Amino acid sequence: MAKRRAAFTLIEVLISTVLLSIALIGLYSVLDTQRRAVHNIKENLDKSVDYDRAIMVLYNDILQSDGNITLRKGERDRICMEATTNSLYELGIARVCWLVLKDEDTLIRIEGNNYKLPVGMEQNVEVDKIFKGVNLFDITRQKDKILVAVGQINKKEPYTFLLQGIKIPPKPKPKKKKKPKKKQPPKKGADNNNTTPDKNSTEGLENLPQ
Repeated sequence: MAKRRAAFTLIEVLISTVLLSIALIGLYSVLDTQRRAVHNIKENLDKSVDYDRAIMVLYNDILQSDGNITLRKGERDRICMEATTNSLYELGIARVCWLVLKDEDTLIRIEGNNYKLPVGMEQNVEVDKIFKGVNLFDITRQKDKILVAVGQINKKEPYTFLLQGIKIPPKPKPKKKKKPKKKQPPKKGADNNNTTPDKNSTEGLENLPQ
């Protein structure tokens, strides 16, 4: 007679299920850790790319300006290029300002034409938030050299770059006002001392040779 196979007992099934569950939980933990690591790496890489891209925009704003740059020193500096061809909104020539807001230390870029700071609602400008947590925004200008330093709280070292050859444009010479021509007084008659001789006068004729 054929021997009957021994079936799994309920306890063995339960033990197998528990062991399989523990293995699946461990595998899921490993996969979740790897997924988070990849996400963090991608996020940091995206931030790094955005950071480098923003710095390059600032670099080109200064480089492509006409040299007419307004710099305001403070806890965090403010820089305005009065005329630059590095327009992100196809303005041709634009006025671009970079400054740090107190709200979360946010670095912003303002682009437009003929606007004044602070910007009002009626002014037609484009405002871009670059990144938050800016603890350093220092700009130094000396003759034709401009040194820029930008730092974030989560960055160990600030990002710095130096531009040369950014000359200050000469101030336009004031136009000379044309002096109005003086009206010449009417010519007076002959001088009283130069009297014309009288034909009938014989004074001095006696000395003439006969």
